[in-house]
Amino acid sequence: MKLNEFLGTEFPFIQGGMANIATGEFAAACSNAGALGLIGTGGMNAETLRSHIRTAKALTSKPFGVNIMLMNPEADAMAQVVVEEGVPVVTTGAGNPGKYIAAWKAAGIKVLPVVAAATLAVHLERAGADAVIAEGTESGGHVGEMTTMALVPQVCDAVHIPVIAAGGIADGRQLAAAYALGACGVQLGTCLLVSEECPIHENYKAALLKARDSDTIVTGRTGGAPVRVLKNRMSREYVRQEKAGADKMELEKYTLGSLRRAVFEGDTVTGSLMAGQVAGMLHEIRPLRAIFEDLDKGCRATLAALEANA
Repeated sequence: MKLNEFLGTEFPFIQGGMANIATGEFAAACSNAGALGLIGTGGMNAETLRSHIRTAKALTSKPFGVNIMLMNPEADAMAQVVVEEGVPVVTTGAGNPGKYIAAWKAAGIKVLPVVAAATLAVHLERAGADAVIAEGTESGGHVGEMTTMALVPQVCDAVHIPVIAAGGIADGRQLAAAYALGACGVQLGTCLLVSEECPIHENYKAALLKARDSDTIVTGRTGGAPVRVLKNRMSREYVRQEKAGADKMELEKYTLGSLRRAVFEGDTVTGSLMAGQVAGMLHEIRPLRAIFEDLDKGCRATLAALEANA
């Protein structure tokens, strides 16, 4: 079963729940364009989340979901909000959502945790997850260690529920590869940052369009919280200080409020420009619908070419 059949969407795509970016308005725009839009709870509290859910409901009649970052201090309250508001799909990140799954399933919510290892996928299948999102280290923001190419097939072999691939997907060739690895669809993040509808500052979008293949860097490895961002003065200095042995408190002065500065103020010097390794593949700002259609068309063309050459 393809992801669009499972979710009731036109395309087999999920929009990533990017903190400070994945608003109710953006989620609705993604859903209206044919994917499953997600509201990202990073930077929100429970009542802010409720407001964004109601915004999305007002702007789309199509399915949308919520991504709950389990490290959020209000995760328990947010877990209840999605039940009260009748959200159809919940994805999770940064932890194990096991204690919430029974209540979500009882409310008719589809539960799709993000995993970075097959072991966690197996555990979450047993706990009742409906599918898992296997996210490779190519992705932007918080990352694991395994690449999408290595992670997805191992997760597919380990579980019996649908697997969605994430990390390093921006065109039809990569979508076709995700299918070849066993995924039923994909989650997209970085390539949607340069959509017309994405609410990030124009400076952030311009930085993405200028990026080359090697223009991302991972900060926070020594502290156990690696984050992939575009290279700039802040991220380079952060990594230099990490390598010099700076402690967590010293490093926090570089990242405190840095994502908000990038998203809302367009600070490309000291802001945290979260982006995946596909940033070098982004060349123009387009409507979401055009991005989704090109991914689908490109995938079909790739699969047809492979069949012709078989």
